[in-house]
Amino acid sequence: MIEPSLRLRRAIHANDALLVKRILKSHPDLLHNPDHSVTGNANSNLHLAASLGHLSICKLLVELGHEGRDGDGDSGLPALNDEHQTALMLAAAAGHTEVVHFLCEHDPPTILRQDVRGRDAIMEASLHGHDTVVQILLTWAPGGAQQALAQADLDGNTALHFASSNGNLLVLRTLLAAGADASRKNVWSWTAEAYSATVQAEVYLKGLVAEVERRKQMRREVEESKKGGTVRIVDRDGDVGD
Repeated sequence: MIEPSLRLRRAIHANDALLVKRILKSHPDLLHNPDHSVTGNANSNLHLAASLGHLSICKLLVELGHEGRDGDGDSGLPALNDEHQTALMLAAAAGHTEVVHFLCEHDPPTILRQDVRGRDAIMEASLHGHDTVVQILLTWAPGGAQQALAQADLDGNTALHFASSNGNLLVLRTLLAAGADASRKNVWSWTAEAYSATVQAEVYLKGLVAEVERRKQMRREVEESKKGGTVRIVDRDGDVGD
């Protein structure tokens, strides 16, 4: 007879939401079911389902209270594995758009949580080049995209560093458009540009940074022209004066 905990994980791998529901009805104590095997990393049921992109099972687990609720009915602390990663981080790293959107909608503050290395979901998505996922995370990030992009890992690397290091060009454009600071240095005094994976990525990033600066300069000039404008007065006889 296979242990219920193992049967449950197999059902999640098979994307069989009905079987998962039946097993949990008989064994409600297995709602989290952390995997303590050598390679399991103490991932919970939601970690596993999110990493595989199985949306229906993610919804079922959250509905059953996997992420918990506090006394006010708000989201409690998310389940964490041995590396303090959330299910959202794993879904973001794997590029599972629908699961990421669902988890962001369920608990936006989870977007800003950082693991033992200081990485968050946006950094994971940037590292692996999942542009649509990055856009979703930035849209739901509490405090706005620019604040979220100011976060750095333990080495001082931002999401822009991770995108640049892997040559993820679309993500670079998205991050800069959202307000990422291209001049930000990590603890080794390296900017994202210095981490460019290829010459193409370096040239592309330089071009994007220059484009962003041009647009900022244009906005400043427009604002200054508005402030410095004079009022033209036309009197009854049609004479114009300042």
